[in-house]
Amino acid sequence: MGHLVFNIDVMLAKRKMSVSELANRVGITLANMSILKTGKAKAVKVSTIEALCDILKCQPGDLFEYVEEEEQTDGNKNT
Repeated sequence: MGHLVFNIDVMLAKRKMSVSELANRVGITLANMSILKTGKAKAVKVSTIEALCDILKCQPGDLFEYVEEEEQTDGNKNT
C-alpha cells in the first residue's frame, strides 16, 4: 500500500510565502500546518484543502501526490 506525499513546501516556495503566513491565511495553527507539511496528518478537512488551493492558487493535485510502496526483497524467500 502506498501513501500520500504533501507538496506544500513546493507550493510555498513557488509562491514565496512563509509557513506562518499560510497558516494564518488558512486559519489553522502553525503546529497543524507543520503536521500537514510533514505528511503526518491522519485527516484533512475539505475546507482546509479548499483554502490551501485558493490561497496558493493551485489544484489539489499540486498539494498531494500518491506514492506506491516499493516491494522490498532481501533475497531470502522462506515460503
